[in-house]
Amino acid sequence: MAATAQPAAGALMAAPAQADKVPVRRVVAFFAMVFGMFMSILDIQIVSASLSEIQAGLGAGADEIAWVQTSYLIAEVIMIPLSGTLARIVSTRVLFAFSAAGFTLASALAATATNIDQMIVYRAIQGFIGGGMIPSVFAAAFTIFPPSKRSVVSPMIGLVATLAPTIGPTVGGYLSHAFSWHWLFLVNIIPGIIVTVLTWNLIDFDKPEFSLMKRFDWWGLISMAVFLGSLEYVLEEGNNKDWFSDEHIVMGSVAVVVGAVVFFWRAFKVPFPVVDLRAFANRNFAFGSIFSFTMGIGLYGLTYLYPLYLARIRGYDSLMIGETLFISGLAMFCTAPIAGMMSSRLDPRVMMMMGFGGFALGTWSMTQLTADWDFYELLVPQILRGVSLMICMVPINNVALGTLSPDRIRNASGLFNLTRNLGGAVGLAVINTILTQRSQEHYLRLSEHVQWGNPEAVERMNSMAANYSAHGLDGPAIAIKQMAGMVQQQAYILSFIDIFVLLTGLFATLIFCVLAIRKPQGAVRGSGH
Repeated sequence: MAATAQPAAGALMAAPAQADKVPVRRVVAFFAMVFGMFMSILDIQIVSASLSEIQAGLGAGADEIAWVQTSYLIAEVIMIPLSGTLARIVSTRVLFAFSAAGFTLASALAATATNIDQMIVYRAIQGFIGGGMIPSVFAAAFTIFPPSKRSVVSPMIGLVATLAPTIGPTVGGYLSHAFSWHWLFLVNIIPGIIVTVLTWNLIDFDKPEFSLMKRFDWWGLISMAVFLGSLEYVLEEGNNKDWFSDEHIVMGSVAVVVGAVVFFWRAFKVPFPVVDLRAFANRNFAFGSIFSFTMGIGLYGLTYLYPLYLARIRGYDSLMIGETLFISGLAMFCTAPIAGMMSSRLDPRVMMMMGFGGFALGTWSMTQLTADWDFYELLVPQILRGVSLMICMVPINNVALGTLSPDRIRNASGLFNLTRNLGGAVGLAVINTILTQRSQEHYLRLSEHVQWGNPEAVERMNSMAANYSAHGLDGPAIAIKQMAGMVQQQAYILSFIDIFVLLTGLFATLIFCVLAIRKPQGAVRGSGH
């Protein structure tokens, strides 16, 4: 009996090891997919630090150049939730390889653009096709890797999803300075070809279901495109156009409401909706999506605020901004393996609380901001931001997608990624609006003290005027202009501080929200609940 028991025990121990083994072919395919996702997310922000160079190169107006980024975002936000349904119909292999090939071709076209209209069209194509790559990676991670490998895989996709938009301005700044703005797009071509070839030949984790094409909800697709596209447009352009005082924003808002009503009605009525919203019935997925939305605010909001401060207050160019912000990316990169180890030892809720707490601490330290803050003053807040983002993202991914059944994951990963992008869009809209309104308010309050009845202000003004007059210039006129500039600068800084206070409050609140979710017990098979 002892002799037969020993081989049996050995077989039992070998079984889990065999089950946990992932074929090399699939691992290589997954790495290729991750790199494709990295390119797609990087391209959202890669142009942000180099818009002035593109504007000069294409002879575009100041109001037109923002569309280089907006057109990409609008197109991408439509494709991301759609990708789950497309992956079911044509298979992940066909969707991903065609997305990679289309993204590469659109990148080449963007580099050849000779006017702003061409650039906007090529960027929209790039965003729409590239958006198909992002959710596929999240779905693949939870489909082909067993739970025992999640502590390695989750940090990897979490790192790419957060690192790519963070280092986008840095990479863009270097490329446009060292070469020209064309290289922001040309840099995608060789990696894009490699990703296309590898994914076409190696992805084999699912089969197409062409029969679903007959049941495809075209009205659902059109209404979703109108809803999400108009929403992204309203959020991106609202502040620049003074919100509802502009007729295009009003029309866009009406389109959002009409599109949303039709989309949600179709989503719950038709047997095969373009996006399956039932994943939100899973409590952990719903809370994970809320956290992802909020992380989008923090991720894209700070990627916007730091360069804006450095450009507007410190007068940095794109290369100097990129060098200063490199610290956040470095902190994320170094934290990724630590976050992976923590995820296999710690309750994900504890990790999330640590991450949200660290993020709140980083934004709170920014409330001491002055016009003299430079690389060293921004060092600790940036490290806290990078480390906290990684510690948050890994458990958020696991909590949101880790308890869904395989048949729900492809669709749910699209919804999950959409929440992060929408969080970024909503966050930027709110941040821009608050910055505009609060800086005007602070300017009015500060200018009340800079008037002839204030001896200190008069003394400072006379001193500046005398200094300029001594050099043969119109001292009083220049002194007034300088004084107004100083008040404007301080008003900007105070409005930045207001934003950081709000972000601190938001992330501090999330610490308590974590207590509402259940600890994931591993993937539930066969049920979405």
